[in-house]
Amino acid sequence: MTDHETTIARRRLLAACALLPLGAQADERFWSLLREGGCVVLMRHAQTVAGVGDPPGFRLGDCRTQRNLSDEGREQARRVGEAFRQQGIVLSQVRSSAWCRCTDTADLAFGRHQVWPAINSFFRNNSGEAQTREVLKAVPSVRSPENWMLVTHQVNISALTGEFPAMGELFVTRPTGGDRLSVMARLVV
Repeated sequence: MTDHETTIARRRLLAACALLPLGAQADERFWSLLREGGCVVLMRHAQTVAGVGDPPGFRLGDCRTQRNLSDEGREQARRVGEAFRQQGIVLSQVRSSAWCRCTDTADLAFGRHQVWPAINSFFRNNSGEAQTREVLKAVPSVRSPENWMLVTHQVNISALTGEFPAMGELFVTRPTGGDRLSVMARLVV
């Protein structure tokens, strides 16, 4: 990269950062929306051991064959749960993908989960459109004061929102009846 290209890249990064809300303001908006209720929170599972996807021959229901949470990820999930408790946010439902990294995230953070196949990873198959439609059909039933938590994967969240979440990142959305969920606030704990 030339010096000129480096300068342009830095300017673009600074301009993008200037558009982001300040940390405390973004955090308060996140919690404020949840206090109002009627939200669907999309959480990408917490940090995993290194890798992409799962090892060859992995099996759902056998965590030893999957890419799982790292020690940092387990701690990250606990911090998320603690933040929700400190903010007094009650979740009417905690739904999870069947992958162990998602169920473990949900259990460590919220102490419970219900597996919902509609939010299972479709990283290596073609069920994404059908699963996304199923989620979009179900979430309009979420009404204030309720909030739902969906612990899932990057591919699912990106299909639902058009955004790319980091591991452990949470998106607050509200159902609008369209073909996407609009991200109203984001948080990494």
